[in-house]
Amino acid sequence: MNPIALAITGASGSIYGLRLLQWLVRSGRPVYLMVSQAGQIVLRMEQGIEVPATPEAATRWFSERYGAAPGQIRVFGRQQWTAPVASGSNPPEAMVVCPCTTGTLASIAAGISNDLIDRAADVALKERRKLILVVRETPFSEIHLENMLKLTRLGAVVMPANPGFYHNPQSLDDLADFMVARVLDHLGIGHSLMPRWGSEPE
Repeated sequence: MNPIALAITGASGSIYGLRLLQWLVRSGRPVYLMVSQAGQIVLRMEQGIEVPATPEAATRWFSERYGAAPGQIRVFGRQQWTAPVASGSNPPEAMVVCPCTTGTLASIAAGISNDLIDRAADVALKERRKLILVVRETPFSEIHLENMLKLTRLGAVVMPANPGFYHNPQSLDDLADFMVARVLDHLGIGHSLMPRWGSEPE
């Protein structure tokens, strides 16, 4: 299967990125994983997770945590320009930034590729691959809205982290899974996270 790139940045809502990673692994998809420096801080604050310092150690840690097959998860560093996601000659099938800070949103909208996450998103846009941005901020400023509009017009899918409640969530995982299900739907990856609207009798 073609790889999916997943970037976890420093917005609150790291649970979204981790649950998405879990379901991508369950689906059998190879995952190119990138975690920003701020993302590492938020993972520590929200999940009590200390991401290992090197890409190699982080790859082993995430693979063991999520029961990934050998080579299924590959973690890349912020300045690892030799990563496949850095070039249009070897892009992943799709990229998801989850959660996505408004700073990352701005960098992508402006085409600033100062780190691997920004560059990978730039590659996804120029190669016409699917780019999904799970933006987590409230309220949105006019700048944020303009950046989202610009990226939507460029072909990205802007999917603010706004979970629904009609599935009667009973836990934080249930809330996160609402968004994860929407992301997986846009990636064309099957799941059993929740029943689809209208699939059950009233």
